[in-house]
Amino acid sequence: MATCRQARPAPSRQKKEGVRGSSLPRPARALTGFAKIVGASLRTYYAPGRAELLDGFYRRFLAPGDLAFDIGTHVGDRTASFRRLGARVVAVEPQPQLARALRLIFHGDPGVTLVPALVGAEPGEAVLRLNSANPTVATASTDFIAAAHGAGGWEGQRWDAEIARPVTTLDALAAEHGEPTFVKIDVEGFEAAVLRGLSRPPRALSFEFTTIQRRVAAECLPLLAALGYRAFNACLGETMRFGHAAPIDADAMRRWIEALPHAANSGDVYACLEAGRLV
Repeated sequence: MATCRQARPAPSRQKKEGVRGSSLPRPARALTGFAKIVGASLRTYYAPGRAELLDGFYRRFLAPGDLAFDIGTHVGDRTASFRRLGARVVAVEPQPQLARALRLIFHGDPGVTLVPALVGAEPGEAVLRLNSANPTVATASTDFIAAAHGAGGWEGQRWDAEIARPVTTLDALAAEHGEPTFVKIDVEGFEAAVLRGLSRPPRALSFEFTTIQRRVAAECLPLLAALGYRAFNACLGETMRFGHAAPIDADAMRRWIEALPHAANSGDVYACLEAGRLV
C-alpha cells in the first residue's frame, strides 16, 4: 500500500501479529480469522498514532468534498485517512480476500466506493500474481517478481498463485466517479502501466518506487512531465516526511532515486501542479 512508507520492513521479516491497540475502524475488528493472513499489515498500517501522522501529511492534498483514488488499497489505511479528511474515496483493490476485508472495514460508509479490479493502460483483463504468505506484494508485473528474485530483503518471497482480474484505467474511473483531486498509486511494479491510462492530470498524485526496480520510476517521471507536472518531492518508506526541502524537477528526482542505496527499499514520489503543496 501503500505511499510515504517507512522503508517497508523486508517482506520476509514481517511478523504476523494481531491488531490489539490499533486504530482500525470498529467494523474491522471482526477480521480475527483474516488477520492471521494480513496481520502484519493491519498492525503496521493501523498502529496507534499512525492516523494522526497520515492525516497531518495528506491534508496538504485533500479537503472536505474532494475526491481521492486509492489505487492498490491493500488494508485501507490511506482510504481511512482520506475519509477522516472529508474526502470521498474510490478504493481499488484486485485481491478478493483484501476486497472482502475492505468491505468489512468500511461497511456502511457511503463515502467509500470499492472497485475490485486492476488498473492499467487500457481496459481488459490481466493476471494478478499472488503471494499467499505476504498479500502486500501481489503484482500484475512479472518484471517485479523477477527483480525481487534473489534481491536482498526479499529472500523467501514466493508468488504461488495467480488469478485473472478485470482491468480498468484511471480515465475510466474518472469518467464513472468524477475527476479526482488526488490519486495514490501503489501497485508493485505496475505503476507506469497505471499512469499510461491517465490523460487528465489531477492536482496531485503519488506513486510508489522500489530500489529493486528503479527503472519503473524512470518510466513514470516522463509520463508525469508530459501531463504537465513540473514539481516533485518524495518520502522514503513510511516516514511521512519529504526528502527535499523544496520541490525538484523530474530529472532531478530520477537522479535522486538512482543514487539511493539498496537498503532504502521503497518510497513514494509526489507530483503536484501546485508546487507549494510539496513542502
